[in-house]
Amino acid sequence: MSNRVINILVPIISIIIGLIVGAIVMVVSGYDPVQGYIALWTGIFGDSYSIGNTIRQITPYLLAGLAVAFAFRTGLFNIGVEGQLILGWLAAAWVGYAFELPKVIHLPLALLAAAAAGAFWAFIAGFLKAKFKVHEVIATIMLNYTALYIANAVIKKLSDGGFKTERVHESASLRSPFLRELTDNSSLHYGIIIALLMVVVMWFILEKTTRGYELKAVGFNKHAADYAGMSVNKNIILAMTISGMFAGLGGAMEALGTFQNASIKAGFTGIGFDGIAVALLGANTPLGVVFGASLFGSLKYGALNMPNAAGIPEEIVSIIIALIIFFVASGYIIRVALQKLSKKKEGQ
Repeated sequence: MSNRVINILVPIISIIIGLIVGAIVMVVSGYDPVQGYIALWTGIFGDSYSIGNTIRQITPYLLAGLAVAFAFRTGLFNIGVEGQLILGWLAAAWVGYAFELPKVIHLPLALLAAAAAGAFWAFIAGFLKAKFKVHEVIATIMLNYTALYIANAVIKKLSDGGFKTERVHESASLRSPFLRELTDNSSLHYGIIIALLMVVVMWFILEKTTRGYELKAVGFNKHAADYAGMSVNKNIILAMTISGMFAGLGGAMEALGTFQNASIKAGFTGIGFDGIAVALLGANTPLGVVFGASLFGSLKYGALNMPNAAGIPEEIVSIIIALIIFFVASGYIIRVALQKLSKKKEGQ
């Protein structure tokens, strides 16, 4: 059995085991797992409205997953995606309502503002890592909280003491009457197209450019990369900055597509942290992130149907997601089991 096949099978087996153990949890808790999973499926694919909202839910997870995956591929752990996403959200919302421009200028400008905000926030962590050897995990954790409170303070100032900004102008909105009509008035917007384009962008940077090769080389072995003449510090900063750009765009999806504004948050959105699991489930590959984000977004939205249709609390879905993450994180055990099984078959 080739490594490529094993890499594909490990997350699939992890998901199946997670769903089976989740069913056991439902039985132990006194719920019917069959009805629970039927309700989950209906909540995701029951009608065009559900499908539209599921795709909308997947969109920010895609970009958060890309942000984490890009950093992982270059030897960094960007746990600050949450903060970068929040600042991208704020920047997009502000540009969206503060200016009145033609759509062909306004929408790209708002997206660029979000990308720049996320990139700048990640740049800080990259700079500290490169110049002062401050571990990016510690720096980004602290920057998450800083971003949350800065965003809340700015929103309060912009709204004159209120709790949310003005609604973005139509010229900066990602919403589409065509998509809403197609999906029975769901909140689906054009952000999914941007997210999928970013999947291609990540693949192209890492696999088809000299800079991408350098970024990966520094991540694999910075001493060897330095010996080969590559600028280690420059590539560390650049990798974090690009990662932050993806995260900032994730915030723009919420500001310009789903909510049409930025509001004061009592806590983190959780999208950035879920992006870690999305990247892990997708083995840090662009295509893998698409599948990981699709799974997470579907489970998150489908869970909303479980209390009404099957009387099962949404927390059960959170347990299932946690179990899937656990088994993916324990993928080494599954990998070893598959390798032994393969060797046993070859021996026979």
